[in-house]
Amino acid sequence: MVRLLIMVSLSVLAGCSSKAVYDNVQLNNRTDCNRVPPPQYEECIERTDKSYEEYERERKELIGGE
Repeated sequence: MVRLLIMVSLSVLAGCSSKAVYDNVQLNNRTDCNRVPPPQYEECIERTDKSYEEYERERKELIGGE
């Protein structure tokens, strides 16, 4: 979790786009899937399989469609 926070903070400080931050978070989440037991691995990977565009569309729907 600390590593994730550091990565996100560095990305923001470096002026990265929201998509780059999202991609980094997803990459870290996929890396974390390597730590779960094998029966849960596929489910964990599936949770990290959402594209940025899909994530952004869902986020906008939840906050009122900006």
